[in-house]
Amino acid sequence: MNIDDLHLFVRIARLRSISSAARDLGFTPAGASARLAALERKLGARLLHRTTRQATLTEDGLAFLPHAEQVVLAAECARAALGREQAAPRGTLRVAAPASFARMHIVPGLPDFCGHYPDLALDFRISDSIVDLVEGAFDVAVRYAELSDSTFVARRLAPDQRVLVASPEYIERRGRPNTPDDLADHACLVVGTLDLWTFRGMGGELIERRITPHLRINDGAAVRDAACAGLGIALMATWCAADELRSGALVPALPEYTLVSTQTLWALYPSSRELAPKVRVFIDWLTERFGQQPYWDRGLDKFLGSS
Repeated sequence: MNIDDLHLFVRIARLRSISSAARDLGFTPAGASARLAALERKLGARLLHRTTRQATLTEDGLAFLPHAEQVVLAAECARAALGREQAAPRGTLRVAAPASFARMHIVPGLPDFCGHYPDLALDFRISDSIVDLVEGAFDVAVRYAELSDSTFVARRLAPDQRVLVASPEYIERRGRPNTPDDLADHACLVVGTLDLWTFRGMGGELIERRITPHLRINDGAAVRDAACAGLGIALMATWCAADELRSGALVPALPEYTLVSTQTLWALYPSSRELAPKVRVFIDWLTERFGQQPYWDRGLDKFLGSS
């Protein structure tokens, strides 16, 4: 049984499209259909229901898929053991990542990554909505929270530290709050649903406040820009607001209190006995790029305190 045919079947099953899988693997749609038909003849079973819009697994296809996936992964790992595949993984890597984070901290580094792995094509889905990794056929996802789903493995990439900020113009106009309770008298800007803000007081006590937002936007960069424009006080991730803090476009709004964040940046990928080479090199690259202390947090100690 041809490994390439199994790889094609697995890709079609994940993407639910013969033409998309063919494009990923360098086949023509007609060629992919012919190879799939030949595989079904060898097996004596129909693996997929085909329509003009999509391909879905038959009952036999559902039973065959996990075994095909294991064979394909084993073949990739066997090539990696020779050293060549690890240096130059091939195929298409499908990645899901938060929109603002990807634009600011992943996409700018892609020329470096692609320069090391010119035979690896990238297919990115950047969105602040949580996507289904299996449904979307993603190989790896960058997320702010670790999943409890045991079918995925989470690898820590970087801390996701938070700081309360406002523009100097807003502080001059409205004054600086002295305690978390004072936020009720201020215009607060909220990213998505993150309206429960947790602080550590000067005595080490934890203080939680549910914020009624003056402005809510489901995009961190847009909230940062609104804060820079003087619209209010915002809870921001340092990866999003580091440059503005360094330049003075944003200043700490409640400096005596430290924001407590339970967020961490993780890379998630399907669990298996072996990690596909293309996934491994991408996650290793992210880990090296961000480092033990992410580059965006360097020099921000005076803004962060200790949490």
